[in-house]
Amino acid sequence: MPVFVYVLSLAVFAQGTSEFMVSGLVPGIAADLSVSVAAAASLTSAYAIGMVVGAPVMAAWSARWPRRRALASFLAAFVVVHVVGAVTTDFSVLFATRVVAAIVNAGFLAVAMSAAAALVGPARQAGATAVLVAGVTLSCVAGVPAGAALGEWAGWRSAFWAVAALCVPALAFVFRSAPADAAERRDVSVRREARALRSPSVRRALVLAALVNGATFATFAYLGVIATGVLPAGAVPGLLAAFGVGAFLGVTAAGRLGGGWLVVGGVCALPLGWAALALAATHAVPLFVLAVVLGGLSFGVGSTLVGRVMHVAAHAPSLSGAFATVALNVGAFAGPLLAGAVTGTTGDYRDAAWVSAGLAATAIVLVARRTRD
Repeated sequence: MPVFVYVLSLAVFAQGTSEFMVSGLVPGIAADLSVSVAAAASLTSAYAIGMVVGAPVMAAWSARWPRRRALASFLAAFVVVHVVGAVTTDFSVLFATRVVAAIVNAGFLAVAMSAAAALVGPARQAGATAVLVAGVTLSCVAGVPAGAALGEWAGWRSAFWAVAALCVPALAFVFRSAPADAAERRDVSVRREARALRSPSVRRALVLAALVNGATFATFAYLGVIATGVLPAGAVPGLLAAFGVGAFLGVTAAGRLGGGWLVVGGVCALPLGWAALALAATHAVPLFVLAVVLGGLSFGVGSTLVGRVMHVAAHAPSLSGAFATVALNVGAFAGPLLAGAVTGTTGDYRDAAWVSAGLAATAIVLVARRTRD
């Protein structure tokens, strides 16, 4: 795998850490900026919305840019808004920096996916996609806990400074070794590439990716709450890390072994896995085991589906990464929202896993239709 793909993964790791670390910084932000905990928690939703909106807009806007210029511009903007966020004393400014950070993050990820695919060719596209997605999973395993620990030790602003600093080496490498490909991208037609969405195979892959990611985050968002009272005090972060370790292993395996059989088998196994977690969530050992297994299955299938989107949208090389980014973030936003509505009605947070099972079962219908077609 080209070294530059790993450079992109480092940047994705920093951006994934930024996206998820705020959940551990909410109390400090609320106290320091004199806002409610609910207001501070809204920074997470702001990021999710920015990712959904930013991916297609930024990918279309930068479609004719040389990839070096696009990647460097998005990453430099990401660094700047984190510096602004680290020094501001105004919550509205902080909120705005989260939206802007998400928008440029989405733009970077969309261009990075297309750049990696172009760099390695069709035969190694799945592996390159897995390396990029591994950056996100590693942020869950290492980046987010480290950000939370740093926030407790040196204040929430230090976590923002750390993310900005982490992006600087990647930015230097992008300036030095990113493909410029100016001549190739001058002829990009955004309108022509957008027509790729009309393809049934592209739409099916996008919906599958959204459903699988929605199922993943419907339960992941409530995993810590589900484990409260089941695990000893202080063990909940270990459970979340176990899920992240499973996710990393799943993405790594998918990059080496991924294919249509993994999508079919994984999607069929996911409803059973989420149902098992709902039933066994009151027991510590099965909860840990299922967290690892479901993290691996969910992210392994998810990264394979991202590669599938890139493959079936081959006629949209500049926008296919944006399509995939939107699908993943729609799932990440809608899954917890649906789980919140259900658990708010039933009063049992374990029902989030039943929501995941339902979303994954819906994905089976699409897989069956694709197989029949």
